[in-house]
Amino acid sequence: MSVPTGHRREILRLAVPAFGALVAEPLFLLADSAIVGHLGVAQLAGVGLASAVLHTAVGLMVFLAYSTTPAVARAIGEGKLPRALAAGRDGVWLAFLLGLVLAAAGFLAAEPLLELMGARGDVRSFAVDYLRWSMPGLVAMLLIFAATGVLRGMQDTRTPLVVATAGFALNIVLNLVLVYGLDWSVTGSAVGTSIAQWAMALVYVVMVRRSARHYGVPLRPDWHGIRAMTKVGSWLMLRTLSLRIAILVTVVVVTAQGSVNLAAHQLAMTIFTFLAFALDALAIAAQALIGKELGAGRSDAARALTRTMTRWGLGFGVLTGALLAMAAPWLGPLFTSDAGVTSALTLALLVLAAGQPLAGYVFVLDGVLIGAGDAKYLAVAGVINLAVYLPLLLAVHLTGADGGTGLLWVWAAFSLGYMLVRALTLGLRARTDRWMVLGARA
Repeated sequence: MSVPTGHRREILRLAVPAFGALVAEPLFLLADSAIVGHLGVAQLAGVGLASAVLHTAVGLMVFLAYSTTPAVARAIGEGKLPRALAAGRDGVWLAFLLGLVLAAAGFLAAEPLLELMGARGDVRSFAVDYLRWSMPGLVAMLLIFAATGVLRGMQDTRTPLVVATAGFALNIVLNLVLVYGLDWSVTGSAVGTSIAQWAMALVYVVMVRRSARHYGVPLRPDWHGIRAMTKVGSWLMLRTLSLRIAILVTVVVVTAQGSVNLAAHQLAMTIFTFLAFALDALAIAAQALIGKELGAGRSDAARALTRTMTRWGLGFGVLTGALLAMAAPWLGPLFTSDAGVTSALTLALLVLAAGQPLAGYVFVLDGVLIGAGDAKYLAVAGVINLAVYLPLLLAVHLTGADGGTGLLWVWAAFSLGYMLVRALTLGLRARTDRWMVLGARA
């Protein structure tokens, strides 16, 4: 079965605005890195280390969007809008409660966590400041996850684009004023980003609340619904935990190579995140459309959509890889004037560019299986992927390579080796029909 022209238009209708909304968060990081990078290498390295911890916590909570989107989409496919909004409401409540707990824990544990990761001297001091002052925005980040999951499930990716664009503009202005105008250094960057995230979160919460009231959905949480979401979320959290462990252990290996490589790695990882979110636009379209088609009982359409979006993911990966390879020598000076950092960054980006087609394939299939609610398989596959990647990373560490060569081998292990095994585990699953459960999912 081929995908009708109408479905192709629907993919683009969801994916194009999703692209703009998804890149907002890495744009926050790119803006922070560009602003902080000109303060010095220690400041940039500190922000890089703190960001790895912060986004590990946030990444583990991404199930708030990934479990809400397919739940809402399936209900929409069955024509049950009030049930869709009830699922979204429960996701927002769960995000708020988890955010409060994580923000308090992160503030208290910031210093010992960063010391455990090898931070020392000025790098440790800047990292602690950035992490602690990012905690107020953590609650807002989780609310944004849940609320955007609701809108995506309702086939609306335009609203998140508008909100994200406004939030990015506000973030730039606040960071420039606080970092340079008030001379708050990395603390100003964290505070500015937190304020911008809260502004975005409040817009989303008001929208979800208004829609729920319009359709007579109570605002109080349904604890049974929250427990059901937590059950699915626990598998998605394990899947995300494997990804975050891979990224964190990579940071630990790079930290041992010195502050120059750590600063360059922070920039390379920020650019990787930007490109990942760009490629993830198709994955978001996959989550929303696959959930809707399976909810409506149309397995042939789901299969055809999967084939089309996989081809598009590969093609988009080739395009982003080619553009990155051409831009690699010129990106470093945008973020830092340190010659050692820019040299190491260029090598890392060339390897990252080579891995973009693999990344496009992986992200699309990840979105398909998340949209289908195949959370348990994704969790098990994530553990297998990590078990293959860690020996590769250990081998790089044992070579004792440092400087640009050391960072090049780290990125070869990550963007080529790790992505290849992810592509294999996801591709094998997608070839079967086991992930296609029709109608309402238990």
